[in-house]
Amino acid sequence: MDYKIIVDSCGELTHKMRDSGIYETASLSMQVDGDIIVDDSRFDQKDFLKRIAASPECPKSSCPSPEEYMELYRGSQKRVYAVTLSSELSGSYNSAQLGRKLFFEEQDAEKDIHVFNSRSASVGETLIAMKIQECEEKGLGFEETVKATEKYIEDQHTYFVLENLDTLRKNGRLTGIKSFVASALNIKPILGSTPKGTICQFGQARGMKRALTKMVEQIARETKETKDKVLAISHCNCPERAREVERMLLDRMNVKSSFVVDTAGISTMYANDGGIIVVI
Repeated sequence: MDYKIIVDSCGELTHKMRDSGIYETASLSMQVDGDIIVDDSRFDQKDFLKRIAASPECPKSSCPSPEEYMELYRGSQKRVYAVTLSSELSGSYNSAQLGRKLFFEEQDAEKDIHVFNSRSASVGETLIAMKIQECEEKGLGFEETVKATEKYIEDQHTYFVLENLDTLRKNGRLTGIKSFVASALNIKPILGSTPKGTICQFGQARGMKRALTKMVEQIARETKETKDKVLAISHCNCPERAREVERMLLDRMNVKSSFVVDTAGISTMYANDGGIIVVI
């Protein structure tokens, strides 16, 4: 391969993506009760959820270092693309950019490297990585691929409904959203990303089932030209719920394709048990 795609570990890779040889992961890490858990192939979601439920402390996350990104940029590939968590939610983007700078300072390599700020998370990153691969397979050049992917990011929309907002709130990711009131009244906010990659609230409903239905209706209403889009859903330990959301959406729109994946480590930490994330 003349290219590779690096996705930080908030982005879930499908089995097909893992087996392609195109993708590498920049692992974030999580801290629970002083224990460091690396978000890699060894991540045990069930054990992690038990640890969070039993801990009186809020889990914390750390992004890959610039040096880790620098090492991932190495290799024989002439074109390297990195996809990171929204820069408004994590230091992963800045770390990847600094790693790029360090890489070129250390060696005069004939290599093109671009870092994409997903302005999203989870399967939002997955879809961006898939778009890069699609452009490469079409034979687009490096600059054309970057331009097409940046346009794709601008048009992408992220929505999610969570059972528990505590981790997002305690880590300062819910500025202006009254999550403590929502939890007390069993009101589930329908959340999503802004064009800048921050979290905003689109609506709310009492109870998870009503909130998911309302989210589905909003997605179907707002999404245009769906026949050329890929629908992606990630879930935290609730596959039946995710499949039902997929079914409801597919009843309302025709899409190019759709897939469902379980959340990786960082997405599990923030989505919490029962969370649903939809990106299209």
